[in-house]
Amino acid sequence: MNKFMKMAIKEAEKGITLNHGGPFGAVIVKDGKVVAKGHNQVLKNQDPTCHGEIMAIHKACKKLKTFDLTGCELYTTGEPCPMCLAAILWANIDKVYYGCNIVDTEEIGFRDKKFYELSTPEKKQEFVKELDRAECLKLYAKYESLKRERY
Repeated sequence: MNKFMKMAIKEAEKGITLNHGGPFGAVIVKDGKVVAKGHNQVLKNQDPTCHGEIMAIHKACKKLKTFDLTGCELYTTGEPCPMCLAAILWANIDKVYYGCNIVDTEEIGFRDKKFYELSTPEKKQEFVKELDRAECLKLYAKYESLKRERY
């Protein structure tokens, strides 16, 4: 068994034991060294965004003092949901290794598959609507004029 996946499993077990949330643990590694660990804390924090991957990303960014996790790898007990996958991409994590897949996760009562289905352009149009674009473009123009750091 991979030592980093073993750590992710141990982190998930910690979350289960403490009743913090589902069986999801994650470990972020850079240059062969653990940077951060996280587990699902949805129940603990009453926050649906507190997935294991997100918690690990928060800790890694804080520890490394950067929002750019280029050069890092993430090990997670479950295939990342669309939210976590987006966060992984925004963080520039180079590689993801996961244990259980979406079907496995669905079989224990989680609904990740639904979010993949709702991410299609056709389904997205049913609940995401453009509104007041002209006013929001003014806000964008103001931000652009400040020439701030982009991510």
